[in-house]
Amino acid sequence: MAQLLELGLDTFGDVTSSADGRPLPHAQVIRDLVEEAVLADEVGIDFIGVGEHHRDDFAVSAPEVVLGGIATRTKRIRLGSAVTVLSSDDPIRVFQRFATVDALSNGRAEVILGRGSFTESFPLFGFDMKDYEALFTEKLDLFAALLRDNGTPEGVTWKGDLRPPLTGQHVYPLVEAGTLKTWIGVGGSPESVVRAARYGLPMMLAIIGGNPARFAPYVELYHKAVGQLGGAVQPIGVHSHGYVADTDEQAREEFYADYKRMHDRIGAERGWPPYGRDAFEREIEHGSLYLGAPETVARKIAKTAKTLGLSRFDLKYSAGPLAHARMMRAIELYGTRVIPRVREILAEA
Repeated sequence: MAQLLELGLDTFGDVTSSADGRPLPHAQVIRDLVEEAVLADEVGIDFIGVGEHHRDDFAVSAPEVVLGGIATRTKRIRLGSAVTVLSSDDPIRVFQRFATVDALSNGRAEVILGRGSFTESFPLFGFDMKDYEALFTEKLDLFAALLRDNGTPEGVTWKGDLRPPLTGQHVYPLVEAGTLKTWIGVGGSPESVVRAARYGLPMMLAIIGGNPARFAPYVELYHKAVGQLGGAVQPIGVHSHGYVADTDEQAREEFYADYKRMHDRIGAERGWPPYGRDAFEREIEHGSLYLGAPETVARKIAKTAKTLGLSRFDLKYSAGPLAHARMMRAIELYGTRVIPRVREILAEA
């Protein structure tokens, strides 16, 4: 497992603060994100995912454009979304944009398809929330047809209920080698787990709270569904929040205030109580917050990887207004100290 486990990073392009505490312009946040990805490439991190949001506290609404910029500045790191909100997008355009990133990066593009945890894109692009499930189901089916049939002489023939059918259609640019690596993002729905197995796609679990071991039944369900459907077992990944500093105490003190601001802003919209220090400490000790010194974070990642049988672990390193300089240091420590230590621990096991 030590050699098979990929270790990546995720960011939503959270709007960070300047030294005087004021939010930075979206344009500066995007430029800083590119520099974070360049550093991640330099220190040996395997993957960076960029999320999609359509609200003022996140700067990235078009992750593929940002990934295209990153592609021209990096050499080896894989590039993907975290996640692409397929329900409110056009599957053909999503495929075209990521095929373009794949070309720019010499085959390093990936896409994680999901429904996201925010719904601003639905009214923005003219979709009705009452069609939430139907939109994702049909658009995923079309995307799967593109993965399977595009590039064949016959092209893509597909029919659904929400858009006109395709008959022998070809979509360009073609992926240069093989097919576009595509994951299904799962937030805890058994139906989503079975859906990933049905389409023969890797599954990315978004674990943002609680003991990660509670997701073991979803992993078991995925393997069972794959077996019943007669498919091949695909990789399983986890996306969780975290932060790395030189010591455990430093990580707590640097991260807490900004993480609380992010949590409380979103929580106020959703009816959550204010986030407290006790909840923060519990999540570090027993939950899904991978925070601390490199050794602490490495041991926790290795434990989760063994428990769930992971092929990928992605650390969501941005947290609301958390400063760019602090994220750069966390990326450096993650690449140079956490990742080698995780692989040592897994090799020893």
